[in-house]
Amino acid sequence: MEDMFQVGIITSPHGVRGEVKVFPTTDDNKRFKKLKECFIEYNNELMPVKACGCKFFKNMVILKLENFDNMNDVEKFRKCKIFVDREHAVSLDKDEYFVADLLGISVADENGNVLGALEDVIETGANDVYVVKNESGDEILIPAIKDCILDVNVNERVMIVHLLKEMEE
Repeated sequence: MEDMFQVGIITSPHGVRGEVKVFPTTDDNKRFKKLKECFIEYNNELMPVKACGCKFFKNMVILKLENFDNMNDVEKFRKCKIFVDREHAVSLDKDEYFVADLLGISVADENGNVLGALEDVIETGANDVYVVKNESGDEILIPAIKDCILDVNVNERVMIVHLLKEMEE
């Protein structure tokens, strides 16, 4: 399982007080309000930083980083990714999973037939769709709904699904 989750990408400094403009890569921008500890990927290393303020502007997040007090201090972070560790990630409800934990998981039908590995998650708005690729490279699209997803065991890296009649063809 992944220990670090990407939550955004710094696009540029914002203003003159050391704030950065962040393009969020998380599905919940409000998570930045509670963000205290995070990591910036800088020079191929994860640098721990503390966030001490947040505001929103259009589709972006303006983040204030502790101990960075002017535009020159944060200019070097342009295009750097922001990560949080699992301990500081958002809490998940029952039957919710981090996409990073699902990628690569083995997918089988309720009869034990292995369908392939989960390769991608498509966010459609109504419900996610899991893209499962089999050994021959064919893709099966499975809606992430209770009728189809019977069981997910992230620790054992196995998902059990029910294929609707329309999906079996």
